[in-house]
Amino acid sequence: MSTRENAEGVRFRMHLLLVALLAAFGFLIINLWQIQVLRASEFSSSLDRQSMRRVRLPGIRGRIFDRNGKCLADNRPQYCLAIYTEELRQRGRWARTVDKVDDVIGDLALVLGIPRQVTREDIRIHVQRRLPLPFLAWRDIDERALARWAESDRVFAGVDVYVEPERVYPFGLCASHVIGYVGRADTADKEEDPYHYYLPEMEGKGGIEKAVDERLRGRAGGRLIRVDASGFKYDEKGDREPVPGSDITLALDMDIQLMAESILSNKPGAIVVMDPRNGDVLALASAPAFDVRALSSQSSWQALLADPGHPLINRAIAGQYPPGSIFKPLVALAALVNGKSSPSAVFTCPGYIMLGSQPFRCWSRHGHGDLAMRKALEQSCNPYFIDIALRMEYKRLYHMAASTGFGLPTGIELEGESAGLLPDDEWKRRTRRDAWRAGDTANVSIGQGSLLVTPLQMAVFTSALANGGTIYRPRLLLDKGRGREDGDFIKRMAWTPEQLDVVRGGMHDVVHAEQGTGKRVRLDGVEMAGKTGTAQYGNGLKHAWMIVFAPYESPRYAVVMMVEDAVSGGITVAPRLRELMQMLLVRDGTLVAPPVIPAEMDLDVIEGEADAG
Repeated sequence: MSTRENAEGVRFRMHLLLVALLAAFGFLIINLWQIQVLRASEFSSSLDRQSMRRVRLPGIRGRIFDRNGKCLADNRPQYCLAIYTEELRQRGRWARTVDKVDDVIGDLALVLGIPRQVTREDIRIHVQRRLPLPFLAWRDIDERALARWAESDRVFAGVDVYVEPERVYPFGLCASHVIGYVGRADTADKEEDPYHYYLPEMEGKGGIEKAVDERLRGRAGGRLIRVDASGFKYDEKGDREPVPGSDITLALDMDIQLMAESILSNKPGAIVVMDPRNGDVLALASAPAFDVRALSSQSSWQALLADPGHPLINRAIAGQYPPGSIFKPLVALAALVNGKSSPSAVFTCPGYIMLGSQPFRCWSRHGHGDLAMRKALEQSCNPYFIDIALRMEYKRLYHMAASTGFGLPTGIELEGESAGLLPDDEWKRRTRRDAWRAGDTANVSIGQGSLLVTPLQMAVFTSALANGGTIYRPRLLLDKGRGREDGDFIKRMAWTPEQLDVVRGGMHDVVHAEQGTGKRVRLDGVEMAGKTGTAQYGNGLKHAWMIVFAPYESPRYAVVMMVEDAVSGGITVAPRLRELMQMLLVRDGTLVAPPVIPAEMDLDVIEGEADAG
């Protein structure tokens, strides 16, 4: 082959190579044009979906007020020092960034003179899971630390003050069982369309804070942030502002609540004050109380759980106790309604009543002699009430008690309410493998045996006695759209005025007769009605009760007090309840001047006095 032919072959191959290169470049240019021009919006949208992160912004929690506008739960700004960890990013492994943040926190602790609140492990978790969000190295720092921060000559990159809301309770321990408390919300588990990041949010964990949590929390907002492949934030697109939670108003009167709790004086027990005209709960006190601030750590929470006084139990709604003699007005009404007794029917009390070969003794060793219903209520005569209960049969008494609400929750707007126990033949066969007997009826008729009630149930019953037979659901939450005079009506009991006059008259004598078991609650200048009760349990231990309504002719208050491990209703409870009634009636103008309360009020035992409760 000649030299010329070789040269032409080389040129031909060069032309082919050039054409191939031009074709390849043309193919690349066409594809780049399609990607960058024709399909640009598609890929841009895909990029946004991959790099945008949604942050949930909690709303400001609503406040809680009492009926007179006193704030019971509020929010205050809690000043924190935040580390924006993305600004302290280090090259290489994540551990180097964690080390850098840890060093900055250590230097800050020395400059500000405050101890560390977080560990290196806390930093590592935040960097891995919540990198674009501020890391709160210190919460609730005081003014001195803030001043040192502001006056420091040293500049700390990526560090700034962050304001976080904190729930505060201006009245401290008062009404802690009713108001409740908040804790960190587990929002991520409840969201149908979860966010990528959640800023700290409060959630009701007890009391009214939990019962109406949804109203108090309002509606969350959101923010979109753009992050790169490493998770570092480099842009924010927009916000949807959160909607603040609603303020709520309770029927509680904090003046009454404070007085009730001071009277209990942390002695295990409960006081309930209701307005019998509409069922408003004016006070719901339970002792011992607990400090909400003590729930901030696991150790303090465990200490409360281990406390033998059980301060976390709301005794007013969850405590279940035998009522003793305060149950007798219901027995009297059941006998009258069913025609098994009359106001004038006389019973002779010899100091006991025989059931077969077993005597049921009266508190009066020598007996009360001849007495009718009104006197039997005044003197709390056990044989009298056992006799009328046996004559009317237990099913009639059971029906009356169930109709009044015993054995059922009252429906108050709080979680954890107990139903108590209203026993019957079916219950006894199921739980004790035995039939109902006359002795069971005798025990229930004097508020003993298996019968259990809550202080709130007794307050509902006392309100019905006071208002003429109307059962109201106890109301704790006042709705703005409804008048305060309108209660949550449940039913009207079939008690005639004549029947009520007998029972109310006996309760009037309990307070005002010289031998009345509740005479220590008496106040000059006002008439009241009441009933004491002393319920035995365990090995000779007693719970003491008293129910009262006042003023007698036009009742505005129905009050129940129960004290655990006491002497009797007449000795332990009545003097203390007198102080509360004095405050209530002076406050509303029924009493012009406070009467003198005798010094013996604080005595738990008065020598030589019979236990007539």
